[in-house]
Amino acid sequence: MTLHLPDAHGALRAYEPRSEPLPALRETPGSAFTSRTVFSAAHVVADPYADTTPDGPAAVDWDATLAFRRHLWSHGLGVAEAMDTAQRGMGLDWATAAELIRRSAAEARATGGRIACGVGTDQLTATTGTTLAEVRAAYEEQLAVVEESGAQAILMASRALAATAQDPDGYLEVYGHLLRQCADPVILHWLGPMFDPALGGYWGSSDLDAATDAFLQVVAAHPDKVDGVKVSLLDAQREIDLRRRLPRGVRCYTGDDFNYPELIAGDDQGFSHALLGIFDPLGPLAAEAVRVLDTGNTEGFRALLDPTVELSRHLFQTPTRYYKTGVVLLAWLSGHQSHFTMVGGLQSARSLPHFARAYELADGLGLFPDPKLAEERMKNLLSLYGVNQ
Repeated sequence: MTLHLPDAHGALRAYEPRSEPLPALRETPGSAFTSRTVFSAAHVVADPYADTTPDGPAAVDWDATLAFRRHLWSHGLGVAEAMDTAQRGMGLDWATAAELIRRSAAEARATGGRIACGVGTDQLTATTGTTLAEVRAAYEEQLAVVEESGAQAILMASRALAATAQDPDGYLEVYGHLLRQCADPVILHWLGPMFDPALGGYWGSSDLDAATDAFLQVVAAHPDKVDGVKVSLLDAQREIDLRRRLPRGVRCYTGDDFNYPELIAGDDQGFSHALLGIFDPLGPLAAEAVRVLDTGNTEGFRALLDPTVELSRHLFQTPTRYYKTGVVLLAWLSGHQSHFTMVGGLQSARSLPHFARAYELADGLGLFPDPKLAEERMKNLLSLYGVNQ
């Protein structure tokens, strides 16, 4: 069947869906990774029957949400939980995030999956009177929840800290205090303002060179408490330069959803591990690519992963923070959930032409386990928008 998909100019174009998924989606998951540590940040599945509003408490379908995490674990991927992909600060409130952390960590223990969870300050709304001590206390509250769950902690960038710290010293004080009390090594997360405009000037400067120096100063002061750093600046060369300056034994986890194949493949001076939102829709294919890399076959790894970059760049196009909408669209089309509804009503954050192109690119890659199901669901979405087939 030919679908008629709308483009950005309002015209319809014919598209012939593929009939078979990528072979990697049909194969039994293989062995654990040996050359890279790989996390997929995971989305949450909303409860479509909840009577709520975009600014009300998040309503989560826990069964479908946990089932998706089992899907990622089954392919050998670690789960990065309660991160921005799960709509932290964009529909997912702290109370629900805490429940998500507890439930996912328990599921990880039961299945043997690897999990790391986001620690932030989103229960605190910064005002002109907010102090660094209050920011630190908010971090500590969330850190306690993650550590009590048995998960590894990811210290996320904080809107409240960005609004309160006056210079790099404020960041050094807060992060130093937190790292000294962490029970186990954590991942430090630097999320750029393209993902969250409220994080502009993080680490005390809008000059990225100065910010990098401050960030590395935190790491250098506590290398035994930092498992790795996660960098999401969408600047491949800056990430390469930063990872070459890390203390020995501290990993760099790429969060660059534009340049991940080259950063994971690395060069003669090192490579990045991965903590990526794009690995949510790419899970089985990404896992297959990493296993090829485990054999030393860099060319084979790139051959599998390079073609996915166009889709990733599409999903993460400006405004980048709305990439979650495309991620959930693909989860629905792939059959991982029964509906295209998001907490906070975020399913409205992208246009129909954006959805159509995401479908076309994902289908072209063979990402849908059941291409016919994806086709039927895309037809229903098009019809809902008045584009009858």
